[in-house]
Amino acid sequence: MNPDPVLDAVFTRRSVPDLTAPAPTRTELEELVQAAATAPDHGRIRPWRLIPVTGDERARLGEALGEATPPEQAHRAAAKPMRAPLLLTIVHCPVPDHPRVPPWEQLAATTGMVTTLSLLLHSRGWCSIWRTGPAIEAPQVRKYLGLDYGEQLLGWLYIGTPLRPDAARGRSLADVATRISWEYTPDSR
Repeated sequence: MNPDPVLDAVFTRRSVPDLTAPAPTRTELEELVQAAATAPDHGRIRPWRLIPVTGDERARLGEALGEATPPEQAHRAAAKPMRAPLLLTIVHCPVPDHPRVPPWEQLAATTGMVTTLSLLLHSRGWCSIWRTGPAIEAPQVRKYLGLDYGEQLLGWLYIGTPLRPDAARGRSLADVATRISWEYTPDSR
């Protein structure tokens, strides 16, 4: 374990696909979202909202997913929300024509918050996985979630306890030296 808890969380967090109860309580989740909301967000506009889906609502979301899928895949799609006790719907709510914060920065703020939240969940012993797919564009799913025109569904953060204790596998570190340009020649136009 790394003596720095932040580095430890970053180096050890993994997406875990098979989750079970328990999941964070409403109070625990709100505390973690409050902390995640401190992620970089130029203008502090918080261009996002979250919709928790738990209990029987997961099956109703599954029905919407099944309706949005070709008939031969509907049963499988409908079962997907049952893979975790808590699905946190990630909705990007951009502020159009913001005078200082362009659309790409607003999307970066939303994804930065979700990434921070996944690290915070991990630091508290919860596991998560961010899932998307073609259904995020489906009118049936958007209607079920009550999304407004202009809001963008970015998927769901499935949250819970790992079904198998050894679910989080290690991984090798990336060779980032090839991704950092210490020496460059500015364009001399």
